[in-house]
Amino acid sequence: MPAPLTLSARAQALQPSLTLAIAAKAKQLRSEGRDICSLSAGEPDFDTPAFIRTAAAEALESGHTRYGPAAGEPELRQAIATKLSAENGVSTSSDQVLVTNGGKQALYNLFQVLLGPGDEVLLPSPYWLSYPELAQLAGASVKLLPSDASAGFRLRAEQLDAAITPASKLLVLNSPSNPTGMVLSRADLEAIAAVLRRHPHVAVVCDEIYEFLLAPGHSHHSFAAVAPDLADRIFIVNGFAKGWAMTGWRIGWLAGPRAVVAAASALQSQSTSNVCSFAQYGALAAVSGPRDCVIAMAEQFNQRRTLLTEGLQAIAGVTLRAPQGAFYAFPDVSAYGLDSMALCRLLLEEVGLAVVPGVAFGDDRCIRLSCAASPTTINDGLGRLQRCLATL
Repeated sequence: MPAPLTLSARAQALQPSLTLAIAAKAKQLRSEGRDICSLSAGEPDFDTPAFIRTAAAEALESGHTRYGPAAGEPELRQAIATKLSAENGVSTSSDQVLVTNGGKQALYNLFQVLLGPGDEVLLPSPYWLSYPELAQLAGASVKLLPSDASAGFRLRAEQLDAAITPASKLLVLNSPSNPTGMVLSRADLEAIAAVLRRHPHVAVVCDEIYEFLLAPGHSHHSFAAVAPDLADRIFIVNGFAKGWAMTGWRIGWLAGPRAVVAAASALQSQSTSNVCSFAQYGALAAVSGPRDCVIAMAEQFNQRRTLLTEGLQAIAGVTLRAPQGAFYAFPDVSAYGLDSMALCRLLLEEVGLAVVPGVAFGDDRCIRLSCAASPTTINDGLGRLQRCLATL
């Protein structure tokens, strides 16, 4: 009898995405007839705007169904470069842009070509759960820079300065943040830039996927625009999933120094090759078109974020610092005496509420709830949460 196949060490160390697993479990239970309310997925419940769908359909009918350049359609790369230059204040040319299968692949490609064994990734915590996995897949180690609600979930300049070692290769910034909704101010970014000027061996990747989703009174600032003198070691990752409600289209981008973007493009040419050709024309329409639809959806998310925030803050024993952007709330529920996995399991089993345990994001005191759902669903979820917590 042949010996069983064994997985590689990196495969054995890899953890599947808990957010995707919980969303899939909620859908399965619903299909089995369970009454499930899901506030777990970071997926807008809006349809992709009609003009974007039309552009993709017309591209399909026009014959854009063949292989394309691995780095992306030239028109789309140029449109993204124009957007970054004009909207974000980051001077960018098309050869500094790689079109990827979602923002996650942009991060994967960057980590693969930039990191290796012995390198260290500096990761503010709480963090989006894929960052450490992607770093470890590249052979790098991860150093967490913890923060909590009392400090506004902000990375402090002095904390960053103390954490940097000769092995530090890459700092990850995510603003607006998943899961906390924290938004880095211009002053925050200027303080971080001052630290990095003293450490020229540290590069930065800025995940700006939620740039359009901001609570009133808050603004998004691209780090490369705040510190243009550091542009030769700043990378931007973004995509169409959140702002344009295009999650299933799987189109993102990586922008930054040419040599690294070229290496990431070469990696993509040997892995997935080009992003779906006709879908890229939908993305081209999105990034080149008016922002009315983006603004309208963002306004809806603002209302829903307020609804979720006020509802959570009204529940005894729940502590929440109001999120400033994205579409999540990350309340501290440790007063109830359960770890986040146990509480989320109880919520799903007892009241049919699907949310994500904070341990997946580096903070076991918290749970993550999404307001990328209708107000009716949010109110339903808040009611289920309160009923369950009242029994503890």
